[in-house]
Amino acid sequence: MKKLLIVLMLMIVSTAWAGDYEDGVTAYKKKDYATALKIFIAESEKGNAVAQNHLGWMYNKGEGVARNFAEAVRWYKLSAAQGNAKAQANLGIMYHIEHGVVQNYSEAVRWYKLAAVQGIVDAQYNLGFMYHNGLGVVLDYAEAGRWYKLAAAQGHADAQKNLGALKKIEETRQVYTNKFRSNKLDAEQGDAIAQNNLGAMYNKGEEGVVQNYSEAVRWFKLAAEQGDVKAQSNLGRMYHKGLGVVQDSTEAERWYKLAAAQGVGSGKILLHSFYTDEFRRIRLDAEQGDARSQFILGVLYNKGQGVKRDYVQAERWYKSAAAQGNVSAQSNLGFMYDKGEGVVQNYAEAVRWYKLAAAQGDASAQSNLEQLYTNEFNRNKLAAGQGNADAQSNLGLMYNKGQGVRQDYTRAHMWFNLAAVSGDKRRVENRDIVAAKMTPQQIAEAQKLARECQARNFKNCD
Repeated sequence: MKKLLIVLMLMIVSTAWAGDYEDGVTAYKKKDYATALKIFIAESEKGNAVAQNHLGWMYNKGEGVARNFAEAVRWYKLSAAQGNAKAQANLGIMYHIEHGVVQNYSEAVRWYKLAAVQGIVDAQYNLGFMYHNGLGVVLDYAEAGRWYKLAAAQGHADAQKNLGALKKIEETRQVYTNKFRSNKLDAEQGDAIAQNNLGAMYNKGEEGVVQNYSEAVRWFKLAAEQGDVKAQSNLGRMYHKGLGVVQDSTEAERWYKLAAAQGVGSGKILLHSFYTDEFRRIRLDAEQGDARSQFILGVLYNKGQGVKRDYVQAERWYKSAAAQGNVSAQSNLGFMYDKGEGVVQNYAEAVRWYKLAAAQGDASAQSNLEQLYTNEFNRNKLAAGQGNADAQSNLGLMYNKGQGVRQDYTRAHMWFNLAAVSGDKRRVENRDIVAAKMTPQQIAEAQKLARECQARNFKNCD
């Protein structure tokens, strides 16, 4: 396991500086920190680089003085500036772990290098660590290996371990490189599995392949179009998250559905996750009054996608959107009332919403409205033949307006005339309203048809 070695460097023996400094070293070894500190301060102020490093150490460790990282850094810098390798290594650590200075990996690398070229084993190891992890430098396993080797040659155990780790990385990189080449060759020949594998490698940026979402999408799409279920799931995810393509929920749903339709568990899970994510996002927009989001939320509740099916909520959100003029919501609301889907069947409401949507040119609503009228006409025709005055009146209305049947004032008059026998004033008024649109000849024909229909006991009157 690669780890940073945080070992501060302390030199307590020097031939370059004698006298008072050595007295300070003697006091330090006896743990007479007060005396040592006094001597090191005096020597440091004279410019003794070794004493400066030692003074920085004492501030860093809080030996004989209150711990003070900033003061430690100040003395390390003075010593390092004179070329003291151990102070340079210590200063690198301070920048690395943010003690007494703002963390700066580039500065850490600079000081590690100055110490490492002078043979400081821990600086060599730490410099290898920086290259190994790409901290303050471009990730470079070769350079990491170079510094680890120098440290390992001096018996550094962790450097030796990390050299082994780098060797495994290189072996793995080679495996991935070979895997990439093999899959690319097969993918270019149209192999769907290889195309999906190649897409996955570009998506993850595995060793030997630079991460490239656009390339990942390209290969996923080629495989998905051949029916590869994993590629369909992967492509759905790319559209869902907007990776390598413009985020597109419709496309994401399409590919997730294709994967789920093949019965693979992962495809179903991804589709469910997609609906759940979409539901949360859309509900927030719907609650802010966005009509399209209200419509979509209605659809999700209606179909139970990303949320438990709830027709009451579906109706609620369809109505919110429909009230703002959303044509799809109007059409769907009409359908719910038409079929009694989760609501009490109500043809009047169905007609109302279908009409609003149809008026905006919605083909589905126009078709459903026509079918509803046709069904209503047939139901009323059957009941009218059994002498039901309400059904006879309804047929009069439908012939008058041309709803579910070709407009025919003569037939409208006939049915209103028959229904008026019940004594209902409104039916008489409706008959007279239609009569105002007719010629005397048409009225006479309508009265004749009414007599004949009544004589046949309302059978075969159309």
